Amino acid sequence: MNIPFLNLAAQYASLEHELLPVVTQTLAKGHYVLGPNVDAFEKEVAAFTQTRFGIGVNSGSDALTLALRALDIGPGDEVITSPFTYIAPAEAIHQTGARIVFADIHSQTFNINPADVARKLTPKTKAIIPIHLFGQAAPLKELFALTQPRGIHVVEDCAQAIGATHEGKPVGGHGQIGCFSFYPTKNLGANGDGGMVVTDDEALAKKLRMLRVHGIERRYYHDLHGYNSRLDELQAAILRVKLPRLNGWNARRAQIAERYRAGFAGLPVELPITATGNSHVFHVFALLADRRDELQQFLDERGVPTLIYYPQPLHLQKVYADLGYKVGDFPVAESVSKRILPLPMYPELTDEQADYVVSVIRQFAF
Repeated sequence: MNIPFLNLAAQYASLEHELLPVVTQTLAKGHYVLGPNVDAFEKEVAAFTQTRFGIGVNSGSDALTLALRALDIGPGDEVITSPFTYIAPAEAIHQTGARIVFADIHSQTFNINPADVARKLTPKTKAIIPIHLFGQAAPLKELFALTQPRGIHVVEDCAQAIGATHEGKPVGGHGQIGCFSFYPTKNLGANGDGGMVVTDDEALAKKLRMLRVHGIERRYYHDLHGYNSRLDELQAAILRVKLPRLNGWNARRAQIAERYRAGFAGLPVELPITATGNSHVFHVFALLADRRDELQQFLDERGVPTLIYYPQPLHLQKVYADLGYKVGDFPVAESVSKRILPLPMYPELTDEQADYVVSVIRQFAF
């Protein structure tokens, strides 16, 4: 059996009869950027995340950059985030001119560790970007205990966790700003790039709308140094078809995760936990294993491809050498990067395919 690590074509096949008419209608109307579908999708995502305002942007990366800009973060400021994630949060901090400060992670949730965040706080700390990694919320209660007394902003990176909840409330609406990605592989994926910023703050929403379109409130009158970061009307139309299915897709991911968990019982591997107060939407299901590379090769030879998220923590990336970090500075992130093995995970994965993944791993001579 050969199992795709991801299968975007399977999702398209199930929605083709709905997507093609929507695409045709959008093209025929001739309004391709920030049109009525964008406006409607912004309202739908705001309602889904229980926030007041949604602002569609070009990508999840831009969502983070514009969020920091809207909060007036810049040179001389420090922003804390995780070294174990995709590079986008660190890129966003760098692009504002602020200093990137990393804090280590929890070994079972892979999310940022508030105890290490507390050690990294300084009078220059202006914001924290907690990443809701792999589909579950970061420890927001503990983080807010650190940030609120100090007036530090919290910008939630929800790129991998749309639909997840923390203490019963959807991610994205806990901090000042929530940032989402609709990259095609995400739980809610467009057919291209797309992103969204959500907030309850009307002034921030107004500023974000200006930042995404060259800093203007009125055409050709520029009040801010802005960007060209607008959500395409076509992507919004496609995402509006998909959004009503998101909860069902996330529920299927959770079923697969439980099937994996049961199947791996008794094996010498560490499985991800769902922290108390969280619901998990399993953008990624990753186990930790010694001899990870051997296990990965064993799976690949038997038709089960895997992809390592993330093989090198950000503090050891060449691009951030100037920050002065070294091996050993974030031992948990470094250990996890050497042992983590994400498995196939998407709603269209069948029980038979999931069971095959389990059977192959059980054949490995741990």
